[in-house]
Amino acid sequence: MPITGEMLIGRKAVRGEEKPLRAFNPATGSEIAEPVFGSGTVENVEQACALAQQAFDAYRQLPLATRAEFLDRIADGITALGDELIERAQAESGLPKARLEGERGRTTGQLKLFAQTVRAGQWLNATLDSPLPDRKPLPRSDLRMQKIALGPVAVFGASNFPLAFSVAGGDTAAALAAGCPVVVKAHRAHLGTSELVGRVIQRVAQEMDLPEGVFSMIVGAGNSVGEALVAHPAIKAVGFTGSRAGGTSLMRVAAARPEPIPVYAEMSSINPVFLLPNALSARGDSIARGFVDSLVLGAGQFCTNPGLAIAIDSDALKGFVATASEALAAKPAQTMLTAGIHAAYEDGESKLAATKGVEVVARGVAASGPTQACAALFVTDAQTFLANPALEDEVFGPVSTIVRCKDEQEMLKVAEHFAGQLTATLQMDSADVAGAKKLVTILERKAGRILVNGFPTGVEVCHAMVHGGPFPATSDSRATSVGTTSIDRFLRPVCYQDFPAELLPQTLADGNPLELWRRRDGELTRG
Repeated sequence: MPITGEMLIGRKAVRGEEKPLRAFNPATGSEIAEPVFGSGTVENVEQACALAQQAFDAYRQLPLATRAEFLDRIADGITALGDELIERAQAESGLPKARLEGERGRTTGQLKLFAQTVRAGQWLNATLDSPLPDRKPLPRSDLRMQKIALGPVAVFGASNFPLAFSVAGGDTAAALAAGCPVVVKAHRAHLGTSELVGRVIQRVAQEMDLPEGVFSMIVGAGNSVGEALVAHPAIKAVGFTGSRAGGTSLMRVAAARPEPIPVYAEMSSINPVFLLPNALSARGDSIARGFVDSLVLGAGQFCTNPGLAIAIDSDALKGFVATASEALAAKPAQTMLTAGIHAAYEDGESKLAATKGVEVVARGVAASGPTQACAALFVTDAQTFLANPALEDEVFGPVSTIVRCKDEQEMLKVAEHFAGQLTATLQMDSADVAGAKKLVTILERKAGRILVNGFPTGVEVCHAMVHGGPFPATSDSRATSVGTTSIDRFLRPVCYQDFPAELLPQTLADGNPLELWRRRDGELTRG
């Protein structure tokens, strides 16, 4: 499939008329000459949003089977792109082929999972309360409720996942599953990859004769296009994965609208790992090696990267630091996704190294390429950490700090000190249960996912997964951006009171023609 450098607005390919853009190869540090991508304008945003608004009612009222088929066929179309997609994504991201093939599988897998979820219909939360005409002192009406699509959704592609959190990634899959048209702003870092995937969605929508505005993809050189997209009155929610600065900026735009809308932003997290004493004594070396492997995975460019380890000072902790330092020193430098991410990493790592009370204990193999990151490991004490808010800032890349605590009370104090996190991890043995219970009580308030004896990198796409957490990990701790529960972000409940049968949606009709699981008078049934 040829890459033309055009945006996709409804069923049309449109050449952007603003600043020309070229894709960038971070491995070589050079631009990819062809094609040139045209940046969109506020007028292009208006076109895409108007089409999405026009498509909304028709799309959300399609049969569930049709909506599910749409997701399935998008997944099949992405798979059919084959090596063409992988090679382009590799050129634009510097990520290895195996990682991108795995990410493609995750992308298509989540589309398929959402298709299954749409067919099952449980996410509609169909609920029926029978009328009680003889109830005293007042009768009860016939009340029925379901969740419906919120409206057109703006999705911002993420820098660190050119497929799984991009044009056809989790936010898009969830919004389309919910019945919401989507307008995607493609990430500047993978323009060609985005166009390839976007054309698959566009083609499938045309082949199925879906409403024209069900999907559009725009490109923008600066902030104006993204801000115009969030500010447009047709847009009813936003999905974003990126920096805290970017997420909070979009939140301000959304809040300033005449009709404020939710921004579901996944932003920053340092994902603390608590090393409990008995586990550290029994298997500190293996924990250290696993920790370092997680830290450097994908050049540390995961939102679940373990940016902090906390432990009570002991000989076992000294052994952990020594083993982790040795393991990290052997890790080669890796290419980062963009020159901007690399520059930010270098700046953040340098600031850590210059912080009073923070000691660098290991660095990986020196960089040899233009955007390569050299991993780093630091150590500090709890008092220094607690007194310096900058040590809680995320440094996006393969860097982590080990915090030494005097005793259990100081460890608990550090846990209480944290802002919101995507994850928190306990490395523990059975003899650590009493201390772990104290931590879990705190960490339930701090994180969206709590792990035991694992490492936070690796986010399973399934029904039970939560990829969210209190601010600043995300903008709304009630939501997740991974897993089938992520559909809930783009739904709202509607109650139907005393409706005649002819007006009821099929999901709430007597006889349950769609054979959905529904809650009738408090009982879960398919009747």
